[in-house]
Amino acid sequence: MKLDHLAVVCRDLDVGCAWAEARLGVSLQPGGQHARFGTHNRLLRLGTGEYLEVIAPDPNAAPFDGPRWFALDDAPETPRLGNWIVSVPDIAAACAVAPVDIGRALALQRGDLVWSLTVPEDGSLPWGGAYPTVIQWGDGGHPAERLPDAGVRLTSLMITHPMGEAAGCGIDDARIHYERGKDIALHATFDTPNGPRSL
Repeated sequence: MKLDHLAVVCRDLDVGCAWAEARLGVSLQPGGQHARFGTHNRLLRLGTGEYLEVIAPDPNAAPFDGPRWFALDDAPETPRLGNWIVSVPDIAAACAVAPVDIGRALALQRGDLVWSLTVPEDGSLPWGGAYPTVIQWGDGGHPAERLPDAGVRLTSLMITHPMGEAAGCGIDDARIHYERGKDIALHATFDTPNGPRSL
C-alpha cells in the first residue's frame, strides 16, 4: 500500500476549493466529472504520485445508478478532510485481506485516466474514513503527473478513531499516525511555500 491522495469532501465544489485554497495558500487545478457517481473535483499535486482533491456532488450530472461514493449523498456543507486513498498493485488481493468491508472494486474512467477503486454498496466510507479507500491505477497514467507542482507536500496524516491503531490498514508510511478518540477525524499537515498549513 502506498498513499495516493487525500479527499476534501463538501456540498459545493467552489466553496470547498475556496476553503482549501485559503488554508493552503495555493490554487487548485481543474479536475473533471465522474459520471458514474455524479461528482466533480479539482486537484493539487502533493509530489510524485500524490495529490489532494476537493470533491463534491455535481449539480449538472446526468442521472446515475446508485449512491455517490465517499459518502457524498450526505456531503457536509462545511468542507472537511473526509477520506484518504491508497494505491495497490493488486486490488483484489487488498480487498481479500481488508479487516473491514471496503466494498467491491469498480472499473472507472475519466478521459484517458483508468482505475479500479473500492466502493461499499451504500457509498459509505469504511470505518467512517479511518480505513482508506483502495485504488489501482491502469495504463493511462496518474493525475499527479499532469499537475503543476505548487510546492506543497504532506508531512503528517493523523487519523482519530475509537479503535485507535486497531483501525489501521498496516501501511508503511512514517507520515501516517493513528490516535484513539471519541470522534472519527482526519487531520493533515503540509509544508507549503507559505509555511506549515493544515486541513
